[in-house]
This record gives sequence, structure tokens and C-alpha cells, in this order.
Amino acid sequence: MKRSRARMTAWALFAALTLGTVPSIANLTAAHAQNVGQRNVSGSVVGDDSAPVQGATVFLKNSKTKAIRSYTSASNGRFRFAQVSMTDDYDLWAEKDGKKSATKTVSSWNASKDYETELKLK
Repeated sequence: MKRSRARMTAWALFAALTLGTVPSIANLTAAHAQNVGQRNVSGSVVGDDSAPVQGATVFLKNSKTKAIRSYTSASNGRFRFAQVSMTDDYDLWAEKDGKKSATKTVSSWNASKDYETELKLK
């Protein structure tokens, strides 16, 4: 049986509400409204010894379009990406001298306008 996308979405929302995985329609609508716009993604790159790493390449990859932005960490290990869409999900990681951090996800479900994290090279 073929169903429309809207009907399937409504059914999934009803199931989530029934199971208690979504607090309420009001909260869901408020969270969605907050996710419109742009955010800043920033943080620091550190080594195994937790010391700041200068010159690491930090990557921000859009999960949908596969577009990648990059930034070179400053002398204090800091990086910053401005104007990051809040409606898309992103993968974030750092690399330097053959070492790579774990990949972190910047989720569209996170309503924060400023996403801050630490990337540890291993």
C-alpha cells in the first residue's frame, strides 16, 4: 500500500507521542521554530596531553550536500565556523600530522545558536 509522505510523517509523529518519545506538539513546534537560522560552531583542538594544537585542519561536512568547509586552528587551538545552517546536520573533526579526532555530529535538533566543543587528536 502506497502512502503519502505527509501521512507517513503524521503517523510517525503520532507513534512518537504515543510512546512518550516526544514531550508534546507545543514543544516540538517551539523547537522547530528555534532551529530556523544560523549558528556558530566553535571550540578547540587539543592533543593527547590536552595541550592546544596550532595548525590542525578542522573540517565541517554537511551531511546532506556533502559540502566541506575547513579552518586551520589558531595558536591557542581555537577554531570557529560562522553562519552554519541550523536546519542541516554536520560532521565535525580535526586532523594534523596523521592524527585525527573522533567525528562529532552537530545536529539540527540542537537548538543552540552557539555550538562549542573540544576535538582531541589521537
